[in-house]
Amino acid sequence: MRAMVIRPGVAGSASVAELEGPVGEGDVLVDGLAVGICGTDVEIAGGAYGTAPPGAEFLVLGHESLGRVVAAPHDSGLSVGDLVVGIVRRPDPVPCPPCGMGAWDMCRNGGYTERGIKGLHGYGAEQWRVEAGFAVRVDPALGSLAVLLEPASVVAKAWDHIERILARAPLSPKRVLVTGAGPIGLLAALLATQRGFDVHVLDLVTDGPKPELAAALGASYHSGAVVDVPEPDIVLECTGAPSVVLDVIEHNAPAGVVCLTGVSSGGRELPVDAGAVNRRLVLQNDVVFGSVNANRAHYDAAAYALSAADPVWLSGLITRRVPLESWADGLQQQPDDVKVVVDLG
Repeated sequence: MRAMVIRPGVAGSASVAELEGPVGEGDVLVDGLAVGICGTDVEIAGGAYGTAPPGAEFLVLGHESLGRVVAAPHDSGLSVGDLVVGIVRRPDPVPCPPCGMGAWDMCRNGGYTERGIKGLHGYGAEQWRVEAGFAVRVDPALGSLAVLLEPASVVAKAWDHIERILARAPLSPKRVLVTGAGPIGLLAALLATQRGFDVHVLDLVTDGPKPELAAALGASYHSGAVVDVPEPDIVLECTGAPSVVLDVIEHNAPAGVVCLTGVSSGGRELPVDAGAVNRRLVLQNDVVFGSVNANRAHYDAAAYALSAADPVWLSGLITRRVPLESWADGLQQQPDDVKVVVDLG
C-alpha cells in the first residue's frame, strides 16, 4: 500500500513509501480517494515542524482527507460505500476541560495529537483506518469536492465564534471583509454570502481564478490596500501577513470583530504604535481573536455549507490535481493555484 511520507525536520524528504497495511488506527477501514495540500503540508515537508508517531521515523502526510468506507461496525452509523472525511485532531489522553467536552480544537494543555501533523499518521495513503466517532459522512452528491470539508471546517469554526461574539449586543453587522483569496479565504467568503452579508475580498492577485471565484459569489474583489475597502463590521484575516493583520485591526467599524485565521511567520518586525492600537480597541469595543482547527460540530456545519453551495463554484477552487506517485509536485506553488489535490485512487 502506497503512502505520502516525509521525515519530520528533514527538508526535501517527501516521497512515496510502500507500507504493509492501512495507515492509522480505528474500527472503520477506508479506501483513500484524495487529500488536499495546504500551507501546513508545505511547511512540514520543508522541515519546519511535524512530529512522527512514537517509534516511527517517518510521518504519513495528509490532513485534508476524503475516502470511501470499505468496512465499518454495524453500530457505527456508517455503511460500506459511504464517503467520509477524517477529523484531524484527537484530544489529549488526560483531557483538559475543553477536550473532555468534545471541544478538542480549544485544547488548553497542548497534549492533543493531529493526523498528518503531530504524533499521528495522516490520511495520505491508499487505505487508512479511523475511529467511527472521527469519521464524518458527507453528502454523496458532493463527490470528490468533499475533499474541501476540512478547510471548510476551519472557517465554520471561525463563523461559529464570530456569531457568539456578535451576540454580546444588538449590532446588526452588514459588511464582511475577507483578506486573502486562497482556499480558506474563499470558503470564508462563501459562508459569509450564505449568511447574507455584503462581502468584500482583498488579495494581491489581479487576474486568474481568484477574482473570478469571488465575483461568482457576488462578492466585491479588491487588490489594493485595506484602507481602500469600505469599513467592515466583520473581518476574517486569512493571509497571516503581519502588515495586513495590523491594518485590519486598525480599519474596521466600531464594535467590529476581527478573526485571525492566518498563521504568521516569525522574524519580521514592524513599527507599531501599541498605545494607538489599544486606544482604538478599547474605545470602539472591538474584538480581535484567533481561530484554528475545528471540532465535530464544525465539520458537520461545514458539510452542510458545502452541500448548499454551487458545485460548479466549488469545483473552481480545485485548480490542480496530481497523482499519488508525484504528490510532491503539489508542494510547489504555481501562479494560478488555489487548491491542489492529490488523487490517491
